[in-house]
Amino acid sequence: MKPNLDLDAELAALPTCSRAELRQRWTSLTGKPAPKVSAALMRMALGAELQTHVYGGLSSRTEQRLTKAAGMSEAGATPPRQRLMREWKGVLHTVTIEADETIRWQGKRWRSLSEVARAITGTRWSGPAFFGLKQKKAA
Repeated sequence: MKPNLDLDAELAALPTCSRAELRQRWTSLTGKPAPKVSAALMRMALGAELQTHVYGGLSSRTEQRLTKAAGMSEAGATPPRQRLMREWKGVLHTVTIEADETIRWQGKRWRSLSEVARAITGTRWSGPAFFGLKQKKAA
């Protein structure tokens, strides 16, 4: 256990943190930009990161087994090429783009990411923009 962090106090403080405080805490803890998720999901992710920081992460063997299991969508299937995640109105949506470029969401095959984004939101969206694949242009 790392002595520089009072885990109980850190976890107890998360519910009172603003979204900006949560994002800043994420960046200082992980060294990475904060993901674009709700404050509730950020609190859960931060709680997990804090515990990992104090107690350590998974063993390399467990990580390998989880990675292998996550990559297999069906028994004997090839691993996906890419997995995209986006939270929308409190629901986490996961889209899988397989090695053959097939797009899958909620067990169905889709023609494009934009079609999936439209199904999720009910409005016209650029699929790549909705899933964060497009960089915003500087003004």
